[in-house]
Order: sequence, then C-alpha cells, then structure tokens
Amino acid sequence: MTTGTQRAAPGPATTGPAPDTNTARRADAPAVRHRYAQVGDVRLFYREAGRSDAPAVLLLHGYAASSYMYRDLIVALADRYRVVAPDLPAFGYTESPARGDYAYTFENLARTIDLFTTQLALDRYALVVHDYGAPVGWRLAIAHPDRVTAIVSQNGNAYEEGLGAGWAPIRTYWDAPTPRNREALRDFPTPASIKWQYLEGVPDPSLVAPDGYTLEGLQVQRPGIAEIQLDLLLDYASNVALYPRFQDYFRTHRPPLLATWGAHDPFFLPAGAQAWTRDIPDADIRFYDTGHFALETHGAEIVPVIRAFLDANAGRWR
Repeated sequence: MTTGTQRAAPGPATTGPAPDTNTARRADAPAVRHRYAQVGDVRLFYREAGRSDAPAVLLLHGYAASSYMYRDLIVALADRYRVVAPDLPAFGYTESPARGDYAYTFENLARTIDLFTTQLALDRYALVVHDYGAPVGWRLAIAHPDRVTAIVSQNGNAYEEGLGAGWAPIRTYWDAPTPRNREALRDFPTPASIKWQYLEGVPDPSLVAPDGYTLEGLQVQRPGIAEIQLDLLLDYASNVALYPRFQDYFRTHRPPLLATWGAHDPFFLPAGAQAWTRDIPDADIRFYDTGHFALETHGAEIVPVIRAFLDANAGRWR
C-alpha cells in the first residue's frame, strides 16, 4: 500500500460493481453481537464481531454519532479481526449516570473506555476514531503506547490548524464559560444542528441516509443529555491543550496512520490531517469530496481502504 501521500477524493468506481454493504441481505455476513458491560458506574453498550482471539480493532465514534456509524465497517472487518465498537458515555445506547454522579470530561470518558478495554482483555488493538472519539483514543495511546498497533482517523483531529471557523463561538465559551456564552451554544445539541452536521459539505445530500441523524436527534432530546453535551463542548478545550502531548506521541512512536478525511468538514479542516506528516512522515492522508461523516457518503470507497491498511499492518499485533 502506498503511504506518505495526500490524495484528492477518488472518483466513482469505473470497474466492477460496488461492494454490497447491506448486511441484512448478505447470508455470509459475520454476526454482530450487541452487548452491555458494567464499567464502573456506566452500563456501556457495544457492538462486537469476529473471533475473540483475532487481532482487535477498537472503533471510537464522535459527536453526533454512536457505534451505529461503524455498522458497515464492523461487518467488513469481522472476518479477520475482533471488532469492538462501544457507545461512549452519554451517547447511543450506553446507560450513563446523571451529571452530578459522573464527570463528563474527555479524561473521564477515556478512563471509562480504558477500563472497558481491560475488562474485554483488549491488550493490543488498532484504533479507528472519529471526532470526539479521537481525543479519547489519543489519551489511550499516550497512556498505553505499547497497546496501539495502528491508527485510522476519520476527521479526528490532533492539530490546531485543523480547527475550522465553526469553533469560533465555542472558543468564546472556553475563554469565558459564563451562563451567557453557554446559552449562545444552546442550539448545538439539537436535532436540527445534528442534521446540519451530517449534511453540511456534502455535494449530494441524497447520499446521506436519514437514520444516523434521526437516531442522534432523538438521543440528544433525552432528559439531561443536552446539558451533558454542553459540558463536553466546554471540556473540549482540554483536548486542544493536550495537542502537544498527542503530537509528541505520534512523533516518538510513529504508529502506522491512515487519515480518511471529509474535505468539506466545517469543524475539522484538511490542514489537520496534512499536519500528521510532520510527525509521521509516511502517514497515508486521503481526502474525500464530502463533509464530517465521510463514511455515510463514501463508505464504499473508504471501507476497503481501511481494510487494506489494517491488513498491511497485521504483523504488528504479534
């Protein structure tokens, strides 16, 4: 596999049929199990597929999503890998404590997922991250650099130059976390805003199935969830403060890294993906003509790229 490149979005396939990712119609599709694990005070939901003794891949979703965003990728990898995709606390089907009983910070989300990986005996794993899943994954990596075999980032940022103009009102909140500045972001955790995040930057919105943003729109309306999301939005500043440590990890350990990036993401810019080549010169950087949720529109192109990348680095699990 060619590495160290920065690629434009590939055009439509010109040879052969597109892969069938409709798992309901595939008789040979690997079974995906839907489970809960009690992790401290969190009853954490996760999807799992593949043999328990196969090389492990940990999929960490972002905002506004859940493990559902990886539905096709899970099936595509499960014939060779043990694929584990949890819902982060306050997302998806994970049953989370109230705000006063659990600290909704990225440090604490990472602590919960770290304990979860220990309970599932995930001693070594590749990381696949998106959005909020990235700083959770980066914390796991700096805590246990020997455990991470490879990294795939789909619009999961680690560099200041990757932060787009959409962060401007959020930065105001970071600088002055007043009730007024919090209220100014009240429309962020809403169904309308979530739908916008799925469609913004997508040249053909008809390619985006409504399932994802509809499910997350329902989730964010559950009692207490909007306030938790505003807490996490405030705490995202802690991730930016850790960017130098994350970058030191990349530079020191040089994990194999693939970035599959929606080029028109209003929050995480292509410059954030390109910046990896400073610390990991042979990082494989690819851009696609879409927005924040690239798998929703370009899964047929991106999933085989991820599979080939993991296969090329399979020896690192040994």
